[in-house]
Amino acid sequence: MKRILAIDDQQLVLLSLEKHLSDTGYIIKCADNGQLGLDLFDSFKPDIVIVDINMDGMSGLDVIKNIRQEKKSDVNILVMSGNTNEDTIIDGFDLGIDDYMKKPLSLNEISARIARILGIKPTKKLENNSKGQMLQRHCVGVVIPCYNEEARILSTEFTDFTHSNLGYHLCFVNDGSTDNTLEVLKKLSEGREDNISVYNCVKNGGKGEAVRQGVLHLAKDSQLDYIGYLDADLSTDFKDFDDLVKTIESSKFKIVSGSRMSRMGANITKESARKIISKTINLIIRNILGMSFNDTQCGAKIMDREIVNEMFREKFITKWLFDVEIFMKMRKFYGKEKAISYICEQPLKRWVHADGSKLSMKDSVKIVGQLAQIAYYYNFKVKSKFK
Repeated sequence: MKRILAIDDQQLVLLSLEKHLSDTGYIIKCADNGQLGLDLFDSFKPDIVIVDINMDGMSGLDVIKNIRQEKKSDVNILVMSGNTNEDTIIDGFDLGIDDYMKKPLSLNEISARIARILGIKPTKKLENNSKGQMLQRHCVGVVIPCYNEEARILSTEFTDFTHSNLGYHLCFVNDGSTDNTLEVLKKLSEGREDNISVYNCVKNGGKGEAVRQGVLHLAKDSQLDYIGYLDADLSTDFKDFDDLVKTIESSKFKIVSGSRMSRMGANITKESARKIISKTINLIIRNILGMSFNDTQCGAKIMDREIVNEMFREKFITKWLFDVEIFMKMRKFYGKEKAISYICEQPLKRWVHADGSKLSMKDSVKIVGQLAQIAYYYNFKVKSKFK
């Protein structure tokens, strides 16, 4: 049996890779940092080394250089990385790697490349079992706030998504639900703890506080490159959310926010009364922010982990308008011009108002008062830097 050593600092990647290659019939050992990988190399004596490039501490290129130049080994080395920089790829081949696999890529492609190098044929049974499973370019944590959502979260969309999109972790935050939401969430995560977790808030604190608690919880996991949030009703679907992630991966934006703008080719539906109220509120928000965003309130956002502790450390002062507060904090922390350059508003292809929304028309009236509260608090009471 051939031996494979996998070196990557992201457990979500290693766990998926370990299971897949073990099922294939390989003997595999994993290391979550370069130095541990080199230590294992000497004792394990692998036939193939799979290594990521962008790791904290010792980089993948340093690992490769050590194996080739210090250990004088001609072992097969495959790079598996989201780094698509041409110079980095060339550096890898100059150091003597055998293949460079660019994420995202499927588990079946990985096993096919390994089989080609080793001169063996992958089994069809394995290919069928892993069909459609993709290792993502980066690891992403998604907070999904839940208050009395036992019916909605029974959807298989959540489990189907994490099964196919390896590198995503869904964190459901139970916001003091009075129905069976917590029990349903525990069942949903059972056996899937690496990809789905449950954070329980005993008391109901509102959506903003649930999102804040979930984001801070995920921020403790160093393997996550980006952290975002999504509504439990999936009014924004996973495909659109994944498009937001792709945008932030290929840019210098720190926040990519979904926008429910009506346009050709998009399925955006709202109740007529809600649509009128939304436009009115949005006009007020734009004046308060001094930034011309079309839709700050969309419940789908992805953020660079670099900013999450700063933006979510302090409690939000309003119940429904925490999205506006995030934008206000960005403006106060970075200044208006930089904040505008760091935030991208991306139109969604689909957004459908879901029945059973917790925000009533009466609540909408209260929003105007909360906006005045935000304007006063962030313009007059908060210092220019959140430090």
